[in-house]
This record gives sequence, structure tokens and C-alpha cells, in this order.
Amino acid sequence: MTARTTYLDKGVASAMSALSAAAKRGLGAPALAELVMIRASQINACAFCLDMHVEIALKNGESAKRIALLDAWEEAGALFDERERAALALTEAVTVLTEDFVPDEVYERAAQHFDEAELAHMLGLIAVINSWNRLMVSRRIEPGGTFS
Repeated sequence: MTARTTYLDKGVASAMSALSAAAKRGLGAPALAELVMIRASQINACAFCLDMHVEIALKNGESAKRIALLDAWEEAGALFDERERAALALTEAVTVLTEDFVPDEVYERAAQHFDEAELAHMLGLIAVINSWNRLMVSRRIEPGGTFS
């Protein structure tokens, strides 16, 4: 598999970066935001985004153990709290849309842990990391690569 050199418009990259930053600010939970972006990137097999967001999470104090077990968060016992579990369930449901869309119980679970504004920012964050994943995977951008 070789990297593709498809150009990524700087305006698109800038707009997506602005959306990501706004969603993170509005969520007000930087560590949780990184967990959400890592989980979506795991599902989408985006090595570039995984590399970037794992590094950011570690720099911001996230534990290597929690990152290593993120792919199995449902089986990780008390390692992830209920708010994080609700966010991760929503991340998975939005990332892997099925014919039934996001299940009501997943959305309602998230709504119990996030107010309306936080939930809107969470959904924005999930949407933008999925977009970044798709751009990077489509272009086969490797860890440490560039997207310009």
C-alpha cells in the first residue's frame, strides 16, 4: 500500500480544524475528547489520527493503560466511568451507523451524562474525527505524515 498524494484543500483542512477545536472547547473535557477521537480512529483504522491523538492524550496526562484498553472499554470494569462509557457508546454508534441509525438507548444514555450543549459538541467532535479518519485513510497518510 502506497501513500496517495491527493491534495487536501487548505480551506477544507482549516474548516475541519476549526470545527474540531470548537467541539473540544464546547465539550469542556479535553481528556474525554481525546478518548472519543482515539476510539473513532480505532474503528476506522486511521493510523495517522491514532498516532496524533494518542500522543496528545499522553501529553495531557491520560494513562497508557486506559488508552491500551480503550478498544475493550466495555470489558474494562471501572477503568472508565459512566460518563466516559456513555460517550464511547455514542462514538461507536455514530461511527458505525447501521440501518437502525443511532439506537435510542445509546442516545438517551449519553443525554443523561451530557447537557444539550455538551451533547451537540460531542456529536460535532465525533462527526469531525470521522471525517478526518476518512480523509487520512483514503489518502493512506501514515503516522507522522502530512495532510497538505
